[in-house]
Amino acid sequence: MFEGRRILVTGGTGSWGYELVKQLLPQNPEEIIVFSRNESSQVAMERTFEDPRLSFRIGDIRDREALAKACEEVDLVFHLAALKHVPVCEDQPYEALKTNVIGTQNVIEAAIANKVERVIYISTDKAANPSNFYGMTKAIGEKLIVCANLLRSDTKFVCVRGGNVLGTNGSVIHLFMNQIANKNQIGLTHRNMTRFFLTLEDAIRLLFKATAESVGGEIFVMTMPTCRIVDLAEVLMDAMGKKVEMVETGVRPGEKIHEILLTEYESANTVVYDEQYLVILPTLDIPGLRETYASYPRVSFSSFSSSQSLMSKAEIRQMLVRGGFLP
Repeated sequence: MFEGRRILVTGGTGSWGYELVKQLLPQNPEEIIVFSRNESSQVAMERTFEDPRLSFRIGDIRDREALAKACEEVDLVFHLAALKHVPVCEDQPYEALKTNVIGTQNVIEAAIANKVERVIYISTDKAANPSNFYGMTKAIGEKLIVCANLLRSDTKFVCVRGGNVLGTNGSVIHLFMNQIANKNQIGLTHRNMTRFFLTLEDAIRLLFKATAESVGGEIFVMTMPTCRIVDLAEVLMDAMGKKVEMVETGVRPGEKIHEILLTEYESANTVVYDEQYLVILPTLDIPGLRETYASYPRVSFSSFSSSQSLMSKAEIRQMLVRGGFLP
């Protein structure tokens, strides 16, 4: 799928980008171009991999000209770059808009201008019925990517929507482990809060699957396991052999108690692809798309919430072991 290909990764020095590059290199691409703003992270990443097929470009997806230049002779684009932290986007919505919405429009236009074969956009559960500005910008990003398939180009555009990925920058895992070790207490925004979780390695493998099997115009939804944040904290305390106080700090602006991966509105146009993926079909008429999925069964539920099918503490521990956080 990736052999001999030239691949551009926006936001490639982040946690997703690092793992993506790690799993792409063994598949013999001709070149992987990491496009990001962070010079020091690029230097560190280059020294870590030391692979001649890996090249780096300093740039911002807000800069259409720099992005268009980076897309020259590229076959695939993985669009990971975004402002992702909910409080930051709530405090600085203009900046989130410029990166997450206008930046995505720039990616679309640069890909079409350079006749890129496929663009894969990484979205989030917060785009489903969004309650915060980050989720709103990602929901608009999804709409832009889906609609891009009607722009009379040969480029195919696909969305992949997931929840929280363990081990990414700013992950609650790192936060909790640091608080247990150094502060003797854990700060919880709300004791009833639940979230979707997946290991970074598993998320990238699912991303590859969507890349290979998508048609263009659909939204692939990862069917991720869920857990209570308080259970996650208790598993980490048990593993670290240290019981600390848990303090409720209050729900932050724009934050939900439970996230959803699929809304009631979307479920009417969603099919079960397999055990790992649901596929949301757009209400727009994208030629050939609905016919491709006509034989797939419709979902039997109206929404997909993180409050459902919660993992046990044993299952949470297994996930943390698989993700490399616990021995």
